[in-house]
Amino acid sequence: MSEGPTLRDIEAKDAPYTVFSGFCMGTADVVPGVSGGTMAVALGIYHQLLAAITSANRDALTRLFRRDLRGLLGMIHWRFLGALLFGVALGVGLMVKVVKLPTLVVASSPHRPLVYAIFFGMVLGSAFTLSRHVGKWTPHRFGAVVGGAGVGFAVVNLVPVSTPDHAAFVFLCGAVAICAMLLPGLSGSFILLILGKYAYILGAISTLQLGVIVPFGLGCAVGLLSFSRLLKWLLDRWHDTMLAGLIGLLVGSLWRIWPYQHITEVVVRHKPRAVGATPYLPESFDLTLAIAFAMGLAFVVAVEIFAARRAARGDAPEHDEKAEPDA
Repeated sequence: MSEGPTLRDIEAKDAPYTVFSGFCMGTADVVPGVSGGTMAVALGIYHQLLAAITSANRDALTRLFRRDLRGLLGMIHWRFLGALLFGVALGVGLMVKVVKLPTLVVASSPHRPLVYAIFFGMVLGSAFTLSRHVGKWTPHRFGAVVGGAGVGFAVVNLVPVSTPDHAAFVFLCGAVAICAMLLPGLSGSFILLILGKYAYILGAISTLQLGVIVPFGLGCAVGLLSFSRLLKWLLDRWHDTMLAGLIGLLVGSLWRIWPYQHITEVVVRHKPRAVGATPYLPESFDLTLAIAFAMGLAFVVAVEIFAARRAARGDAPEHDEKAEPDA
């Protein structure tokens, strides 16, 4: 009797879609205010992603030390993770090397309002995407949205600080940023911006400075392997409330990426650094920014529609998405 397709068969069949998903996540992760985790939710791979990361557990480490390669590969979802990371690398490379995003978002860039308008649309679209994955809206879940918005607003109004370039601090930045990247709704790039390391680390990636890339990558690995288990445990028990709180974080972060802002700068280490931004309402309608906003919104919504249709056709693997009991 046939046992049906195995996880290995599913991962191999879905490799092109997994690469595409990683590409979307990589491009989103470079954008301050947009979460690669949100892209994973929209694309329908979020729970598969958490399962793949948590497959690298203590038993897998034991097999590695015993040099049991076959047993190790049998435990870890290496096909899925390899295809996903390849797509992420493509997305990050495009945004850093081709688009040169870090130079477009500095306060002195004339393109900053246009880029922020696209970001604003993407974040708003991400909030809409997450709201579709909440099973039932109850009073305490609306309360989670309000609480998340308050936390998000407080976080995005933190002033970027001047921080050390020491490898230990870069390691810490990697561990914190990857935790944020894994959360739907919270942007790791924005955390790097708050820590004063956004342009520094992305610049190092662009120029292949291993002295920065290696400690940052190690921090990401440690943060990913530790935080993913806590996040999976929380989502398994309070899935809808967690998503509601993350929607609030997205809404609260919109203040930070409103395209119309008066920027306050100071010179730190001979470089201008933004220390404050005051959003304002424009006196006239700007069609270009409106189109940019619509493009960002349409992109996220289109990804959600594409993934939903794919799942309806039965092309997507089954997920272990769980909703908590209604309260």
